[in-house]
Amino acid sequence: MSTDRFGNAIDPGVGYARGALLRGSGDEVRRLAQAGRVARDFVVREGIDKIAICTGNLRFYPATPDDLSLLCEEWIGPGLFGEELRKAAIAHLGGQGHEAAAVINRTSAGIVATVLAHSGSNPVLSLVAAGDRSHASVLRGARLAGVPVREVHDLDAVQKALAEDNPALFVITPVTSELSMLGDDLIRDAVTAGNKAGCVTFLDDAYGARFRPVLYGGGASLSFGADLVITNADKAGLSGPRAGVLCGEAAALVPVQAKASELGMEARAPVAVGAMRSLQGFTPDLLLQEARDGQDLAEALDSVLREGRITRSALGPKIDEQDAMEIVLGMAGADRSELVPAEVTAAIGMLMLQSKGIVTVNTHGQPGGRVSIRLKPTSGAVARAGGAMAVADCLMSAMRQTARHLHDKTWFAATLFGDT
Repeated sequence: MSTDRFGNAIDPGVGYARGALLRGSGDEVRRLAQAGRVARDFVVREGIDKIAICTGNLRFYPATPDDLSLLCEEWIGPGLFGEELRKAAIAHLGGQGHEAAAVINRTSAGIVATVLAHSGSNPVLSLVAAGDRSHASVLRGARLAGVPVREVHDLDAVQKALAEDNPALFVITPVTSELSMLGDDLIRDAVTAGNKAGCVTFLDDAYGARFRPVLYGGGASLSFGADLVITNADKAGLSGPRAGVLCGEAAALVPVQAKASELGMEARAPVAVGAMRSLQGFTPDLLLQEARDGQDLAEALDSVLREGRITRSALGPKIDEQDAMEIVLGMAGADRSELVPAEVTAAIGMLMLQSKGIVTVNTHGQPGGRVSIRLKPTSGAVARAGGAMAVADCLMSAMRQTARHLHDKTWFAATLFGDT
């Protein structure tokens, strides 16, 4: 079993160390509930207009009053907007026009349903950028299917795995949640190899469907020839609601729809309508503004942290959870702690939410999500928090406060869960 740089065993299912407080998904749900209470108190005190969402996910509901009274009706509504939704998904993802489309209640659920529908009894092949890892939902779906995941990072490894494992499903992640990116040539060659081998080829393009074309001039998701593509309705310039938009060849998509329906993962009419409106309302300018705000945040953090700990992505700065742990240890004048990095970054996030209404994945991320400190501001978030320097100062203050309580598990339990 691998360990982090502090000697903590890494849970291979999520890619980070579990601790005595955040022991598993149950404790992460408790942390999420506390974040809801902290956010509620902030809104009561400061108002909803001061909430600054820096998760990269806006999650508004863009349906119109007419949608609510007609299309959101559960029995008839889906038949009324189904073709409009299909065309919106194809246009957004760059299809040829014949593809089918569906909305799943979460992108993670769509990935799990795809694994269950198409993996068969063979290993799932997963291609991600070197130095990064598959989304937790790929691993969880494979676990439910009773098959392993073989993770690869280049074309040679793809071809070797195709020959040795005979996978029925090939998952390709063009852009991870850490914003590690595959090049277009690799994506295209990998899809071609998977198709030739008889795999169902599936692009997890949650971020990449907009991130690559708008910011890097990359190809549209469906242009690579994959059987299926899924993207989030609330990431990288989309407004929300939270949902996964699945699009591709009907022969590959229908079994996923069926599996999602069997397991209660399909999106009901109101969510599907909102996802459709989100796609229709997208313009590249929305994502470009988010990227500019993210760079402003990175500049501000560089000016106050001065430790070379900031990693820049196109959408904002990141501090690896282990680097964050080392920074806090330095502030505390300590060289070790009984806490793990995920618990430290969760506390930092909770303090930022409490003081400035800054929403991060460290407070509102789902169980198994990444635990690095990632500030990917949605439209207007930086201004609502008082500017980039105010966000940077808030982060530094939260780190210092966490350092002062580094050896106080009672304080951490109260901060993370509201325990008294």
